[in-house]
Formats: sequence, structure tokens, C-alpha cells
Amino acid sequence: MVNRPILLTFNPGSSTIKLGLFAMDAAGPVRLGHGAIDLSQSALTLSLVEAGKATDIPLSSRPDGDLHAVIEEMLVQLTSHFALDDIAAAGHRVVHGGDRFSGPTLITDETLAAIEGLVPLDPLHQPQSVALIKAVAHLRPRMRQTASFDTAFHRSQSDLLRRFALPRALFDEGVKHFGFHGLSYRFVAAELARLYPDIAKGRVVVAHLGSGASLCALEGGVSRDTTMSFSTLDGVPMATRCGTLDPGVVIHLVKQRGWSIEQVEDVLYHRSGLLGVSGISGDTRALCASDDPKAKEALDLFAFRVSREVAALANTLRGLDAIVFTAGIGEHQPEVREAICNRLAWLGVAIDAAANAANRPRIDAAASTVAVLVMATDEEQVIADEAYALLLPPTDGPSEPA
Repeated sequence: MVNRPILLTFNPGSSTIKLGLFAMDAAGPVRLGHGAIDLSQSALTLSLVEAGKATDIPLSSRPDGDLHAVIEEMLVQLTSHFALDDIAAAGHRVVHGGDRFSGPTLITDETLAAIEGLVPLDPLHQPQSVALIKAVAHLRPRMRQTASFDTAFHRSQSDLLRRFALPRALFDEGVKHFGFHGLSYRFVAAELARLYPDIAKGRVVVAHLGSGASLCALEGGVSRDTTMSFSTLDGVPMATRCGTLDPGVVIHLVKQRGWSIEQVEDVLYHRSGLLGVSGISGDTRALCASDDPKAKEALDLFAFRVSREVAALANTLRGLDAIVFTAGIGEHQPEVREAICNRLAWLGVAIDAAANAANRPRIDAAASTVAVLVMATDEEQVIADEAYALLLPPTDGPSEPA
């Protein structure tokens, strides 16, 4: 039996739940395993990985509005599979913290109400986080829970960067750039400082490229600018999300085409991006394998828009010392990285073809004036680290949550 306190992390997507299981050792949280549940499947499966060994556990429960049955069965399976007495605490990734949360927090009735109050700002992800927090609270009312916010990492950005050219009252009411993927950027910034301290001190653009995609400008490891803004729709095109769009298009669709807001929302979140342009798939792996010219056009558009954002973020930083590729596409698809970097040759970016094809940690060529790195991200580790700091504060002085 494992006698150490166990922390479970939840990292929800719009239809998936990624899990992390950590032992809370004296030195910090140590990963025991990870897993995932795809809620879009008709028959649910808890997919676990422990010590490199994968196990699929069929679940009999079905997703419902409150997720109670799914989470209860999952907890039973986890405690059985890992031979645990129980799970002591839960840490949650929450996408939107608004202006209320500038760092991780213990979840109380008050903070949960504040998190739920931010659902209108992120109708795609926030409801899932709220449902998970409530499900755990219902099933394990004595279990302590924490929240880590994607938006919090970007609170270091100036009001100049966060402001739209809209009436000032709207900014004061919360219509502003927030930025997302903050847990991923926090992890990458820490890894840069650990592995490449000289690079970490400089001007770095991190490209978090997955089914959701954004870029962030780091200066000395601090967020200075990012491509997602008020919502997770903004920035570069994604698997099914449109990226930056002239707001006049939305006005046109509503006024001239007679579309409802629900129709517009569905198209912009679920039927645009790489899927919309290609008409084939939102998965870059499928597009790279396709001979259809529409697939190539979607990939070319993606590479163009990502490279354009790198240049824009370099302008914010007044220079560029390094680019870091991370997340599913960034870590595993050399052809996409190559297409992006080729468009940045004028900035001094050059990559080594063999290193890039092998997904090596450093892929810049000797002649490149910009370092180009490939780095795995780990949002669950950040959630665990932040939860640990809240739940087991240092003994040498008081600790107060941000």
C-alpha cells in the first residue's frame, strides 16, 4: 500500500479529462501515473499509464450534467488500481481566472462561486471545471481541492497589451486580453530556467501548438504578450477554432445571413480552423498524410499565421533569442516546425534538418542566430506543484494563497 498522501489532478478539455496521480513527498509531488477519459465516446474508458505500462479500464457509468457517476467510478478504479487507501486532495486546471485570480487558490464555497461566475467568459472549458469540482465535493466533501488558472500566468502583462481599442468602460468591466495556456507556459519557463538558464534570461517565444494553439512572448521567463486574448478563439487557427477573425464577419453572419449567436458560436469553435479550411480533418497528422490540395492549404495557412505571430511577439520583445515548440504538434511534428521556421529565415532562424526530423531538444542549425528548441510540456505537474504549495506550506513561515 502507498502510505504517502496522494494528490489527483484534473486537466479538463471541452470533452476530455486528463488525470495526474502524484505522491506528496516531503520534497514535492512525485508522479505515480496519468490517465484520461474521453467523454465523447459512447462507452467510456479510463486509460491509465503507470511506470510506462498502459491499461484501459472500461467504465459502466455515462457522462451526465454533474459527472458524479463518472467521477465516483473513476475514483474507485484509481484507488483499486494503485492500491491506495484514498486520495487526499485534488488539484484542478481552471482555464479562466478573470481579474479575480492572479495565482492558485484553495477551493471554498466563495471561490467556487467566483469560478462559476466566469463561465460566460469561457463557455467551452469553464463548465467542465465547475462540474468536476462539484462532483469531487459531492463525493468526497472532506477532500481539499485547489484551482490553478491558465490566465494567471499572463497577469504580468501591461494594461497597454491587455487593452482593446474599445470604450474604456468595457476594459474596466473585464473586456480585455486575458491569455490562456498559462500552465503550459509556466512549466516551459521553469524548464528553460533549469536546462538553458542563459536562454531563459532572454527574449523567447513559446509556441504551444496542439488542437488548441497559442504563442507567448517571455522576457526573463515572464509573460509579456500572448496571441489568445479575451477568449480561446483568438490568435492562430487551431484544429477546429478560427483564430483571429474580423468581427465584421460575425456581424455579417448575424445581420445579413440571419444566423443565431448559437450557430456562429458552433462554427467558430467547432467547424473552423484546420477542419474548416481543409474540409478533411482538424488533425495535422491527417493533413500531412493527405494528398488533397485543401489539406496542404490548411497547413500552409497554419504555418503562415504561426510565423506571423512569432514576428509580432518579437516586436513586443524588441528582439528574439529563442523559439520553443511545445504541445502535441510542437513536440511531435517536424514538418510543421520546418514550415514555420522556413518563413522566419529573415529573422535569422535556421534549423538542422536531421535534428528536427528526430525531434531533438535543440534543432537550430549552427548558422542560426535564434535558438530553436523542442520541449515537452506538463500542465499536470504545474497543477500538482501549485496544489502542493497551498496544501503543504513551508514550515519556516506563514503562507497565504495568491
